[in-house]
Amino acid sequence: MSNTNPDPLYKQVKDQIVHAIVIGDLKEDELLPSIRAMANELNISVITIKRAYADLENEGYIVTRPGLGSFVTPINKESLRKKKLSEIRGRLKEITDEASRYYIEVSDIINILKELEEDK
Repeated sequence: MSNTNPDPLYKQVKDQIVHAIVIGDLKEDELLPSIRAMANELNISVITIKRAYADLENEGYIVTRPGLGSFVTPINKESLRKKKLSEIRGRLKEITDEASRYYIEVSDIINILKELEEDK
């Protein structure tokens, strides 16, 4: 968690859990820490963790079973990939729109992307 990150803390928690699920650090049917335990571990509000877990459940990443806890659900990686591609497309549209206002060509942006790929 970072106070310098512009995202609210609940979103930072949610994003880190989603990342752990996607890369396989959290497996299907794995039990997540309780809301209170996660809040204590991260030293943040229970309300913040509750919001993150609620968002994760609404987006289908976890399921909460009363009395048992919250568990990772099976994810459809292809569906997740399509969703992320759509999100990236929207962000790239914003970037190309802004770039055109400054007379920056799409080819310049493509070159930047190629440079970034080479730097990996």
